[in-house]
Amino acid sequence: MTLDFLFAVNRKKVFALVGESGTGKSFHAKLVAQKHSINLIIDDGLLIRDNRILAGHSAKKEKSFMAAVKVALFDEKSHRDEVARRLQTEKFKRILILGTSEKMVNKIASRLQLPAPKRIIKIDDIASQEEIDKAIRTRRIEGKHVIPVPSIEVKKNYPNIFYDAIRIFRRKKVPAGIGPVPTLHEKSLVRPEYSKRGKVIISEMALSQLVIHCVDEFDSDIKIKKILVKDDDIGYRLIITIDIPYGISLGGNIHELQQYIIDNIERYTGILIEEVIIIIDKITE
Repeated sequence: MTLDFLFAVNRKKVFALVGESGTGKSFHAKLVAQKHSINLIIDDGLLIRDNRILAGHSAKKEKSFMAAVKVALFDEKSHRDEVARRLQTEKFKRILILGTSEKMVNKIASRLQLPAPKRIIKIDDIASQEEIDKAIRTRRIEGKHVIPVPSIEVKKNYPNIFYDAIRIFRRKKVPAGIGPVPTLHEKSLVRPEYSKRGKVIISEMALSQLVIHCVDEFDSDIKIKKILVKDDDIGYRLIITIDIPYGISLGGNIHELQQYIIDNIERYTGILIEEVIIIIDKITE
């Protein structure tokens, strides 16, 4: 990355739209972008400008849920490099990243060589509970997802998962005397292969076994007493209680252990680890 591009990127403003999976982020993305004069959108592995897909590939086309998560996180180098290179050629001042958590949007920004988001918008701040509940029903019961581009663009790129088009009319403010002018937003409704087959879920026991393996690899003298796994829909939170030997650094080593667990589980399973909390119960001789 050139120094000129680094200087230009530092002047970009990154927004994030955050909410649990299926709560309507993609549905509301265009409206958020219009309200805040945002030029580009990053959503589920795609770089979108206006009504066009500029780069990337959609997580919706993946055949498994875990593969879709990896695409949404730009886990593959070739994928993130493609989008990062396209960002270098695009003129923009503001960009919106969609994700299920602040950690996720920060990870996406970092992987695409963008600054961390300065403005976090939560889905429940812009959508009513009724809208969120409807979106959840559409996702979980019918398996339908939204891509915030017109149907012609999705049919061209992903005809096998296209389901229907959603058209929304909004009235745009214009100078006095002209009167309101209706604007059309079209979004595409798709049904990914993985939504037809159901979500792939890793069991608490399997995830606990992975944690035990990671801790043993990191330092076999650290003893695990308890592992609590919490499922946050697209990601997992881990609370690990341990005994550590006297002399281990409570700062550096424990933080390294947290990162080691996150990096290895995410790399080998494709699932997102939202948080690892380590509780030290005893310091042993």
